[in-house]
Amino acid sequence: MSQIKKKLLAGSRLAFLGSYMENPPRLRLPEIAFAGRSNVGKSSAINRILDSTKAARVSKTPGRTQAINLFEVEERCVFADLPGYGFAKVPEEVKKGWHALIEGYLSEREDLRLVVVLVDIRRKPQQLDADMIWWVRQARIPLLCLPTKMDKLTRNQAMSAVSKIRKNFGLSNEECIPFSAQDGRGVPEVWDCLNRAIAGELEG
Repeated sequence: MSQIKKKLLAGSRLAFLGSYMENPPRLRLPEIAFAGRSNVGKSSAINRILDSTKAARVSKTPGRTQAINLFEVEERCVFADLPGYGFAKVPEEVKKGWHALIEGYLSEREDLRLVVVLVDIRRKPQQLDADMIWWVRQARIPLLCLPTKMDKLTRNQAMSAVSKIRKNFGLSNEECIPFSAQDGRGVPEVWDCLNRAIAGELEG
């Protein structure tokens, strides 16, 4: 860790450690990975969870995250922002490279404690999301699914959508927390899960 030059984003509470196209360094801290489709609002969610506007870069263009971006949080864990999958308007070879990067990261990180998969609550369950969740299950890595953009639906619509997501992906209530980066719904529940993962209390 001492060889990595940290870029402080919020004092010592949050630091950017770098972007990596391959072989991110071993950091010897519990890691939380964030994955999702290119337009799911992953960067906004990470920023909301960290209570910062300076962490993940938010863009109106899907697919801007093309490397694994690492953030050290309170010197007690690392957030890994993985490249988005799905709608990114990039060459097929680049998409294959992202896939290999994500798969390699998830299969090789000894300190990975949790994978957070974000899905758009307004969309029907997507096969790419099902594939990601299946892969995490097969790897026996603890999983948390965040149906995002709760604020875009009425309460009844949102609860119905969450129920379908849980059923289609085979998720328990604890593994699927409704979330909104806009108004902060779900943030306390997410941090409860993250803290348990950091402490090594979750099982895959």
